[in-house]
Amino acid sequence: MSEPCNIAASLPRLAREHPGQVAMRCPGRGGRYGVELTYAQLDARSDAIAAGLAQRGIVRGTRTVVMVRPTPEFFLVMFALFKAGAVPVLVDPGIDKRALKQCLGEAEAEAFIGIPLAMLAKSLLGWAKSTRMRITTGSRAWFADATLAEVERDGANAISQLADTQPDDIAAILFTSGSTGVPKGVVYRHRHFVAQIDMLRNAFGIEAGGVDLPTFPPFALFDPALGLTSIIPDMDPTRPARANPRKLHAAIEKFGVDQLFGSPALMRVLSGHGEPLPSLKRVTSAGAPVPPDVVSKMLKLLPDDACFWTPYGATECLPVAVIEARELQGTRAATESGAGTCVGRPVRPNEVRIVRIGDEAIAEWNDALLVGIGQVGEITVAGPTATDAYWNRDAQTKLAKIREVLPDGTQRIVHRMGDLGWFDAQGRLWFCGRKSQRVVIDEATTLCTEQVEPVFNTHPEVARTALVGVGARGSQRPLLCVELKRGVDAKQWPRIVEELRHIADGFVHTAKVEGFLRYSKPFPVDIRHNAKIGREKLAIWAAKNLPSLQGRGGSELP
Repeated sequence: MSEPCNIAASLPRLAREHPGQVAMRCPGRGGRYGVELTYAQLDARSDAIAAGLAQRGIVRGTRTVVMVRPTPEFFLVMFALFKAGAVPVLVDPGIDKRALKQCLGEAEAEAFIGIPLAMLAKSLLGWAKSTRMRITTGSRAWFADATLAEVERDGANAISQLADTQPDDIAAILFTSGSTGVPKGVVYRHRHFVAQIDMLRNAFGIEAGGVDLPTFPPFALFDPALGLTSIIPDMDPTRPARANPRKLHAAIEKFGVDQLFGSPALMRVLSGHGEPLPSLKRVTSAGAPVPPDVVSKMLKLLPDDACFWTPYGATECLPVAVIEARELQGTRAATESGAGTCVGRPVRPNEVRIVRIGDEAIAEWNDALLVGIGQVGEITVAGPTATDAYWNRDAQTKLAKIREVLPDGTQRIVHRMGDLGWFDAQGRLWFCGRKSQRVVIDEATTLCTEQVEPVFNTHPEVARTALVGVGARGSQRPLLCVELKRGVDAKQWPRIVEELRHIADGFVHTAKVEGFLRYSKPFPVDIRHNAKIGREKLAIWAAKNLPSLQGRGGSELP
């Protein structure tokens, strides 16, 4: 008998075949890893919680907000909800509180499971007013109807709770970070999660029995389905740039971690620490392009036979394409000359195509939309992990999704990534930046962030740059915001500006940059990965400081 289409379907099997194998270890007080769950425990306890939730009306189809830190409770709750066929609603922690309230309101959730602080905030700030059942992970049911411990106790010794979920049933609603706009709830169906597991396993050659350190907690949900042991890191997952590398190294060494997932910000922390990582066989970094210097440093710390993968994708569709770091290094010269960032070849069975750039909705697919090899356009993806809707956001769904009728009469959804890119003659995809962040100077000239910024990032005293456009699209003034490396004296800015002008004049497209603005603080970045630059915020800042620029000059601004 085949397993139901459900990310939790592998748990009962693993519990039978490997009951004593550790599914996950979590840091407790003082960072000591004294908390662990075997596959048998994870399966039995999530069954108990699912049964206890059912007694309280949280059943198949119940939308349930989950605001729990990456502790055993988070994974127990998530697998219980998946088993029940309920629909967990996840929102990136740390987003603007007004946006958070809006997201929770849009979700129209019927239940709320959270830590005590979340329960208090829900009560005081009016979050998710539609909920009728509140469960807290705290020891007492303050601002809640029951504690998670009570729920689990009431469902103790339950038989398997795995629902016979169907491929098109909604599995979860995952709100994006909103780094380039208001957060949207991505509708995940059970078939999307199951397809992701298969594609990740095949793309990276993942074999059961490995030990993973997933520094982005939701990715730990894939580990049991892949037969891996998760070591939950002792860090704040919302601030990977502030992770303590010594704690990460200690966990890696103690538990023999052989694979690691983290954002570019986390990779910078590890690469900057400089300690070898001899046990790692597979490292994966996603969320934004990994800076070339970080790639080089990480490769020096890894064993010769280890792979460093940088997959490309988004919440709406993941993975899309993948490239290994050694091949990525071979494209560095092209990136620093304005080609964009190579993100590799599409992951099978994805069909990735480039269409002409436009901001209007496209209802039906037409091959006339396609651009030629080497031409920059918007990246689109059709494949088993391409989601088909945003929750309660019909307008945004229309802008991001295209209906395609295949030759055999079947239909599928093509997702517009909102990213610009192109294909080279080798079939590799190159990322050029977000479509919403392109700078349109006139009808004939559009500048893409990832084709401009890497050129200037080669300056030895520059930490990173951000291309922004000031004015109405179609007649924008292209400006470059500059963050200098730590320790560079601000008095050196006039000289650095002249050197940046010289770099700009080396290429036709960068020569169009009109001015350079020194940003004296670290650039604003996204919440989830601490890696995507908040160019929208910088554009507003640049517009306010535009009068200080004279011609193609530079300015030192606060």
